[in-house]
Amino acid sequence: MKIYLDMCSIQRPLDSKTQPRIAVEAEAILAALALCEAGQVELMSSDTLLFELARNPHPVRKEYALKVLAKAVVFVPTDDDVVERTRTFQAEGMRPLDALHLASAVIANADYFCTCDDRFLKRAKAVNTGQTKVVSPLELVTEVTQ
Repeated sequence: MKIYLDMCSIQRPLDSKTQPRIAVEAEAILAALALCEAGQVELMSSDTLLFELARNPHPVRKEYALKVLAKAVVFVPTDDDVVERTRTFQAEGMRPLDALHLASAVIANADYFCTCDDRFLKRAKAVNTGQTKVVSPLELVTEVTQ
């Protein structure tokens, strides 16, 4: 089973856990990453994740995300298929970087695409993503631990 975590999902464990939702989502992401380390789930990385990471000005967050992405066993380059699918998703109202993340996951046949961004989650669930199921961190951990 292949999962693609967008950058806000990868970073969720570093967010302030003063809100219950954030604390629970952080634990869900850590549980998914533990499954990756155990070889039960395959983590995906992409040119898009590396691009977004390079723009991160926070050294601790950057280092953490690099360690997470180092666990990835599948890498998705940005090719013509990804670019074309990105345009389709942008036409559905997604922001360019969000559309690029989702397109990378869909083109690489991810089983799950996870985001913490409510606006993006709603839009991504409304479009055709083929076999790739768009989920929140809580939905992801529920799905992959069944």
